[in-house]
Amino acid sequence: MEIGIAVGDVRGAVDAQGLLDQAKQADAAGIGTVWAAQGVGWDSLVALAAVGLHFPGLRLGAGVVPVPQRHPLVLAGQALSVQAVTGNRLTLGVGAGISALTKRMFGHTHDRPARRMREYLEVLLPLLRGESVDHRGETVTASGRVGVPGAEPPDVLLAALGPVMLRVAGELTSGTVTWMTGVRTLTEHIVPTITTVNPRARVVAGLLTCVTDDETGVRARVAEQFALAGQVPEYRAMLDREGAAHPGDVVVVGDESTVVRHLDRIRDAGVTDFFAVPYGSAGEQLRTLALLAG
Repeated sequence: MEIGIAVGDVRGAVDAQGLLDQAKQADAAGIGTVWAAQGVGWDSLVALAAVGLHFPGLRLGAGVVPVPQRHPLVLAGQALSVQAVTGNRLTLGVGAGISALTKRMFGHTHDRPARRMREYLEVLLPLLRGESVDHRGETVTASGRVGVPGAEPPDVLLAALGPVMLRVAGELTSGTVTWMTGVRTLTEHIVPTITTVNPRARVVAGLLTCVTDDETGVRARVAEQFALAGQVPEYRAMLDREGAAHPGDVVVVGDESTVVRHLDRIRDAGVTDFFAVPYGSAGEQLRTLALLAG
């Protein structure tokens, strides 16, 4: 199982130097991959381009870019631009976005997300290969091509939690990215569903991770800080599958031996890539990084 580290504002508000400092810590520790999530702060692809230019040994993962607000021609140009400036080290994770945010923030329709993602990918993937598209479909219209010299098509993953979206991920992409999804759900639902379609699918699992002597306190802080995420229908469904009351129940937390056992269970579930989001005080985050590097 490949272990990567999140950088950027998924770990809290951070300026440009802070972003690079996080990447520098990962690079110095021997962590091979950094991941950037798309929230309401840093643009994940811009952040990864900046990191990639400063740290040529790091692999880069976007986990994930919601697509409703990015036309496939636009996203293809952005992703290929990152490839060109970083020497083709990007894994591009995409997703349908959280329904409530997509509607409220951007005014976009969010019905039939799996159908929309299938059609979006049927346009995006040829564009990433440098092919021309002329598509006038049910949910996407696109005509043109994107050419960035030196850029190769990135590996594409699809954020998927439900069975229909997991089948789309298995059929059209290299795998899936999950967030706030516990070991039981990974073992019994995510991995078997996607590998039935694509036995070689990558499964990237993102979770808050904290090496600490105060496991109870950390779980309580996560439960409070991420309470709203625990009410979002998409994540609530995964927490219910897990038998978890709130996001604090699925965080990877404890002392070194406890966290190692948790990581072993994630690996044994069939996860190929673990996307750790260091959580806690500065000291706890450094302690977490040291364990993950080891």
